[in-house]
Amino acid sequence: MRALWTAASGMKAQQLNMDVISNNLANVNTTSYKKQKVEFKDLLYANLSKSNLNDGVGKPVNLQVGHGVMPVATSRSFLTGNLDRTENPLDMAISGDGFFAIEGPNGDLFYTRDGNFKLSVDGVERKLVTADGYTVLSEFDDEIILEEDLNDFSVSELGVITAKDAEGEVIEIATIKLVKFINPEGLESIGKNLYKPTVASGEEIPMEGEDRTSNILQGYLETSNVQIVDEMVRMITAQRAYEINSKAIQTGDEMLGIANNLRR
Repeated sequence: MRALWTAASGMKAQQLNMDVISNNLANVNTTSYKKQKVEFKDLLYANLSKSNLNDGVGKPVNLQVGHGVMPVATSRSFLTGNLDRTENPLDMAISGDGFFAIEGPNGDLFYTRDGNFKLSVDGVERKLVTADGYTVLSEFDDEIILEEDLNDFSVSELGVITAKDAEGEVIEIATIKLVKFINPEGLESIGKNLYKPTVASGEEIPMEGEDRTSNILQGYLETSNVQIVDEMVRMITAQRAYEINSKAIQTGDEMLGIANNLRR
């Protein structure tokens, strides 16, 4: 009975759907988290009878029975979340598209929208890093270093970092690198609010000069773009779909039982 296998594929699909929804809800307070959604496609069809229309005579339609559903992708929405004012000069949010460029411990390049940065102290130098200690890169792919005698750290909307020296003179330190991708949904999420480029996403495109269409807001953090009400509705829908598929399996089992007992 096809119904058993078809309904089973539906239960598996809704279980995965619930896993993704649960992950969205778990990250509702994660800085700059981008919600995900599972995409599905129907499986192959059994052609019980094909159309045989010839010169307007014959059967114009097919008789087909599907074999269920399968998940094919988890798409990620990069809609900008709300901006939360923190008053922390090391917190930065991107207003618009784009990502910060991050260098990992092995020299690997990652990208993030999480601007919850810190200062890593090494002797008399202070380096701008992520919460995990990964290096935040400047537009020239260099480390962003603040000397010991510099204070009044400030970041402009264009990402230009300035500070005052001991004599009160304003010194330009570096410009924070912003990049974009042709297909950001093709980025691979590796956890810790970091993304890794893939063939599908394309290579990074630096946002410089007139191409810099996004601004950096100092003292702000971008919140998650998860909408709890939407996720709750999706969760109820997934639960009901899972329930009705399990009911289909139960009904199919009862029908098989009736067929087995016909001779009794």
